[in-house]
Amino acid sequence: MSGHSQDLISSAANPLVRRIRRLGERKHRRREGAFFVEGIQPVWQAVEAGTEIETLVVAPGLLTSALARRMVAEQERRGVRCARVTPAVFEALSGRDNPSGLAAVVRARTGRLDELAVTPDACFVALHEVGNPGNLGTILRTAEAAGAAGVLLLGETTDPFHPAAVKASMGALFTMPVVHVAEPEAFFAWAAARGIAVVTTSARAPDEHWAARYPLPVALLLGSEGEGLPAELLARGDLAVRIPMVGTAHSLNLAVAAGILLYEVRRQVPARDAGGA
Repeated sequence: MSGHSQDLISSAANPLVRRIRRLGERKHRRREGAFFVEGIQPVWQAVEAGTEIETLVVAPGLLTSALARRMVAEQERRGVRCARVTPAVFEALSGRDNPSGLAAVVRARTGRLDELAVTPDACFVALHEVGNPGNLGTILRTAEAAGAAGVLLLGETTDPFHPAAVKASMGALFTMPVVHVAEPEAFFAWAAARGIAVVTTSARAPDEHWAARYPLPVALLLGSEGEGLPAELLARGDLAVRIPMVGTAHSLNLAVAAGILLYEVRRQVPARDAGGA
């Protein structure tokens, strides 16, 4: 039985352990096409979504969930490699307090623009040069909750497979389509070809976000945390909205702004469905 103590990986010099450490760096994630995900719920979502699991990493001394243990056994029966490690090795690899004892090395794949399903009421989030991986992960999680159709990363952006993005996405990374678009021009061409309205956000926009009527399908285009959207991109939107603010802050956190807009679009969609019935 593979759970015997002599089979437990106990050394930090083990090749798998060293590989997982390397995956903490973007250049290695990119080169190897893989990333590390930790926690029962995110690993479970990766499995459920049919993501290619390269290796399950289990610390039997930490993994107390009977359901998770059964899931691991089932994946092993299906031929997925399972590496068992000591609690000390798992804790050294973990980015969490009180780690659960379940992680995985997962194949990394982003989609292509032409693979995105554009339905009549689709709502996309497009992020220009987003820099903070925690914000990106939170936006993925919020986009999934709000029923968005995909998240597009324009230009030089942070890595959706960065450990902080993976953690903040709470598994949404495995179900929410993510597409990287090197040039904003390709994004605007795609939107125009498929009849997708582009809504930009700016503190100087005339309309407050809740007063606007959002055309569907729609892409909500948000700028980077510090810079916002450059003028040439703002000028190309079909509609510009602002999120009103009082107080001393000059701007909202990017993930909060995305959430506010996503849910305003979501709020308007059921009303249209009812009106057309």
